[in-house]
Amino acid sequence: MADDPKREQSKAPSDRDEGGYGPGADLLARIDAAIDADDRPALNAALEPMHAADIADLIERLDPARRRRFLAMYSDEIDGEILSEIDESIRDEVLELLPRDVVDEAVREMDSDDVVDLVEDMDERERARILSALDASDRAAVRQSLAYPEYSAGRLMQSEVVTAPDHWSVAQTIDFIRAEDWLPEQFYHVILVDPRRHPTGYVTLGRLLASRRDATLRDLAEDSFRTVSAFAEEGDVAYVFNQYHLISAPVVDRDDRLVGVITIDDAMAVLDEEHEEDILRLAGVGDESNISDSVTETLRQRLPWLMVNLVTAILASLVIAIYETTIQEVVALAVLMPIVASMGGNAGTQTLTVAVRALATRSLSGRRNVWRVVRREAAVGLLNGLAFAVVMGVVAWIWFDGVSLAVVIGIAMIVNMAIAALAGILIPLALERAGADPALASGTFVTTVTDVVGFFAFLGLASSVLT
Repeated sequence: MADDPKREQSKAPSDRDEGGYGPGADLLARIDAAIDADDRPALNAALEPMHAADIADLIERLDPARRRRFLAMYSDEIDGEILSEIDESIRDEVLELLPRDVVDEAVREMDSDDVVDLVEDMDERERARILSALDASDRAAVRQSLAYPEYSAGRLMQSEVVTAPDHWSVAQTIDFIRAEDWLPEQFYHVILVDPRRHPTGYVTLGRLLASRRDATLRDLAEDSFRTVSAFAEEGDVAYVFNQYHLISAPVVDRDDRLVGVITIDDAMAVLDEEHEEDILRLAGVGDESNISDSVTETLRQRLPWLMVNLVTAILASLVIAIYETTIQEVVALAVLMPIVASMGGNAGTQTLTVAVRALATRSLSGRRNVWRVVRREAAVGLLNGLAFAVVMGVVAWIWFDGVSLAVVIGIAMIVNMAIAALAGILIPLALERAGADPALASGTFVTTVTDVVGFFAFLGLASSVLT
């Protein structure tokens, strides 16, 4: 596929944001003015120095009507680099608004992995229309990647790979690279292969260029070499890249033959998506929430989890109802109950966040390591409970002039914060062992446990001691 030139960000400080990277307020104002005035030359001039990723962000931020107007003015400048940067939540909409010839040219400029990302969620008819813009070899490469399971390394890889036999010299390799016009836009290694196309090692471009012309590639091979199965989950691929500091990795089929390569930008994109997904799921807003979503889409993602939270809140209220008589006799309990529940919930959330992150990064593995962390969190929860028991005991004593009430809330604080810490670590571990996503369901369970235990401990003790 053809190379496409990389845009450079504007050099003018006023055109950059406060961090010095994205478009600044002045540049955005000029873009808005150009759209309002339907001034295509001014719009092109404002966008010319911007990086493709910043242009894609700009398109995503526009409301649908303004986005339609923008694309009508700027469609001729949309290339493969911009199209590949546009978030998938609005990509179909953008494709429908762009002229057919613009889409075809953009697709021809994209590497095979970007084309796969573009078409993998389309129906067969739409996919065939997009792929018809490619020549036969590129189309076959994309279809080969699409044949692999969703979220696998085969879907993530690009088929354009620079290979050479390990007996070649540096001079032969450099001459080969210079003579070929099909090379991918970015690559970091020359992959060494045997006659059956089994990868045996790789050489970095930096080492290749720094070595003598008569040196052989096998003598320059890197120790970091490792391959990735095309059927490996993309989350595992991202972990391998992050764990072993890889720049690129050859992808092999079931017979260990080279079928593609994954580069660090794709692996880090997966890692970023995994972290974003975990954060969104922890908040109960779905794993595909986006600022460009409509009111209906946002409501559909959030409403189910709010309904689950309502059910758990009713459960906590039922616990309170059991001690209704006690609360009527000691009104101070109603004042102090939210404090017990809130402190337990916050303590559980702290532990839960650490646990989910540790599971995602595979830091929480091995029986000995797991129980070490469980013991640590239990100790931290207990010590936090003791500290805040003293604080709240003093507050309750001064506020309501009652030693017994101070003792009750102190003990309840210790019990709830200790249980909250244990729930925050044990619940995600249990869900992970059961094959469920800890980020998706842990928050609801932990909140329920801390509320129910907190109310039971506080009101149960109060019922025994104060009435």
